[in-house]
Amino acid sequence: MAIVTVRVDEETRRRMKRKRGTNWNATLGEAIAAKLKEEEGMNLARGVVLNEALRRKAKKGWNSVEVIRYWRERRYGKPVR
Repeated sequence: MAIVTVRVDEETRRRMKRKRGTNWNATLGEAIAAKLKEEEGMNLARGVVLNEALRRKAKKGWNSVEVIRYWRERRYGKPVR
């Protein structure tokens, strides 16, 4: 397990000392884990919003199979049939 140092102001430290039954290591670990989960969720949400903003409808008559085949043949050469 890793060690992390946290600095708090004197008033917060006095208040923490009054709550003798509280496991501050566990409390801080849970708070950090919750914040990380929140941040990761925000990154996912940003990704979804960005994806939706960049999305657009294909032109009428556009054939994705032809495009994929074109680029594969260009990259690897004509397929043997």
